[in-house]
Amino acid sequence: MTAISAPTLPAAELRAYMDFARRLATLSAAVIRPYFRGDYRVDIKADRSPVTIADMKAEETMREAILAEFPDHGVIGEEFGNYQPDAPYQWVLDPIDGTKSFISGSYLFGTLIALAHQGRPLLGVIHQPIVGDYLVGDGSHAWLNDRPVHVRACSRIEDAILLNTSHWNVFQHQDGPAFEALSRRVQRYNNWGDCHGYFLVATGGADIMTDPILNVWDLMALIPV
Repeated sequence: MTAISAPTLPAAELRAYMDFARRLATLSAAVIRPYFRGDYRVDIKADRSPVTIADMKAEETMREAILAEFPDHGVIGEEFGNYQPDAPYQWVLDPIDGTKSFISGSYLFGTLIALAHQGRPLLGVIHQPIVGDYLVGDGSHAWLNDRPVHVRACSRIEDAILLNTSHWNVFQHQDGPAFEALSRRVQRYNNWGDCHGYFLVATGGADIMTDPILNVWDLMALIPV
């Protein structure tokens, strides 16, 4: 995996931020788990995407922890927008990436957490609150549950495993025929999307993940991983 260009922090400082990100994931998971396969209302946002009380409460919990620990840091979250947008350090949060899967009772969702400095990501986390898998990357290395992981060696499209969040979205927002041609060349194609797809690429379970719609809270955590 090619390292990204990111600000250099002393190892101890980066480690402290990574430990705090893990604490955020733990706090968020404690909020999300009781709602999984439970009874709750689903609301539809202006962009037609669903949101639940689990999304809202999980982000609120992480925001409170960040502002208590780092009051001079900013926060960008899917559900509550930007706080202190001019702060050099920004935590970028997606409490439930894959809300449709969460609503359906599927495990194909996760929590995304990133820390950026001047818009450039320092670290990223993909956490599966139900299973407990914790993937963190610093732009040079990635670890799954404290074990080093890396992408799969694959040099031919014909040997690749392709993942995508939504076949419909590709044809609505991007070049559908080009994607169709790619999907016919690969060894296997599955609609295992949202952060779960990127999790599989980072840990060697797949080779290509395509996603035509990404906001900053969808993307920032994925870059260091």
